[in-house]
Amino acid sequence: MDHKPHSPNRWLLALSVSAIAAVPLSNANAGAPVAAKNPAPVEYDWKAHTIAPVTNPIFFEDPVIRSEIRPIFIYHTIDKSFITGGGHATLYALQIRYALTDRLAFIATQDGHFDIDSPGLDVDGWMDLAAGFKYALIDDAANQFILTPGLTFHIPTGDREIFQGRGGGEFNPFVSFMKGFGDLHFTGNVGLRIPVTNNEQNLMAHYSLMVDYYTCRWFIPFATVNFWTNLNDGNNIGLRSNGYDVVNFGANNVNGVTQGTVGVGFRSRIHDNIDLGFAYEIAMIRPYGLTNNRVTVDMCIRF
Repeated sequence: MDHKPHSPNRWLLALSVSAIAAVPLSNANAGAPVAAKNPAPVEYDWKAHTIAPVTNPIFFEDPVIRSEIRPIFIYHTIDKSFITGGGHATLYALQIRYALTDRLAFIATQDGHFDIDSPGLDVDGWMDLAAGFKYALIDDAANQFILTPGLTFHIPTGDREIFQGRGGGEFNPFVSFMKGFGDLHFTGNVGLRIPVTNNEQNLMAHYSLMVDYYTCRWFIPFATVNFWTNLNDGNNIGLRSNGYDVVNFGANNVNGVTQGTVGVGFRSRIHDNIDLGFAYEIAMIRPYGLTNNRVTVDMCIRF
């Protein structure tokens, strides 16, 4: 007997076979639903609620491996006791980080245009370029801990008028870490600024700490401290203080001098891939030198 190609019986048979195949064999006889009773839990990504530091952006490196473009604006007031007699400075910069793997990233941490406007000094120019790599040596998701060493090199390409382009460059070996307790995070960084030419720039240790709490995507407050300790004297300029993160003066009377700032601020996750940051800092250890207070605004655009 010939069968019609669109016979109802044939469609019923095909549907029955498809339904039986869709039901797990272990539940077929029991008439269990197709969906599993105990679906696998979704893995929690603790880094999703972490933030990159806003203050000390050149040296306070995020231990988390991310790909991002980061425009930065800094307005910096100079202490009146400094050699310039006060004034202010502005910095416009752009940083780039690119995750080569889930543990290794290329980082370009310094460039931009720096402008000093004060009674004793009115100059502007381009900053040195700095770039390098960082590697997440320990990435322990179960304990919410990450440890990331890295190295950058400051290439003396900037303008000498703003104390850039001096000496033979500067190495910056560092270690960054982050420890999470749910939505509370502690982030730290320690490193050394090692000039190739010691007489034109100072050897400095730098160390930073930030604590932040993810209240919601729109408001992630933080508090931070940043310190720089001079470990030698240069012979470039007669100063008892140095230039924090922005300028390495090569000062001749700073061996053992520590300078630091304390700050507060917040980040806002205005988009899944965009964090807006704001920070306010004040100098906390005399001699204040180049810094009185500072406002930093940035944007982390991740991809």
